[in-house]
Amino acid sequence: MESNNFGNMKDLTIDYALRATWQAVARMYNEEAKKFDGTMAVGFCLLSIDPREGTPSTALGPKMGMEATSLSRILKSMEEKGLIERRPNPEDGRSVLIHLTPFGRTMREDSKAVVLRFNEAVRSVVKPAALEGFFEVSTKINQLIAEKRIYPVTEETPASKSS
Repeated sequence: MESNNFGNMKDLTIDYALRATWQAVARMYNEEAKKFDGTMAVGFCLLSIDPREGTPSTALGPKMGMEATSLSRILKSMEEKGLIERRPNPEDGRSVLIHLTPFGRTMREDSKAVVLRFNEAVRSVVKPAALEGFFEVSTKINQLIAEKRIYPVTEETPASKSS
């Protein structure tokens, strides 16, 4: 099945539409990032780092919705490529600030241009009211998940019943 052909809308589940669309977007960003010898994850990380003040390494994971181990690998790779440098946090000697190098700032601008081009392309073919509806639905889905209104924590899972 093609990633851009959703077929019969009444048979389409919300999670399928989200997943298929996100996979297509991720594939597109990764193809574009290859031109810069990078990945979507590196571009996203570049955009998540404050270009002036740097960003505490502990704040990057939650900001990007990433696990610490995955983020550590990405940061190590970025450091090896000369995109970032780690500096002690002057306000808290125990933590580290991630700063962009001059090369990292250049690559950040390239990443920003890629994201803005995607946004402009979508906005050029999607009516403002439809886009507003998309953002409204996205916000509602995130609220339902954050408030645990879909799968409450107190609900027994099949795994917990067999214990």
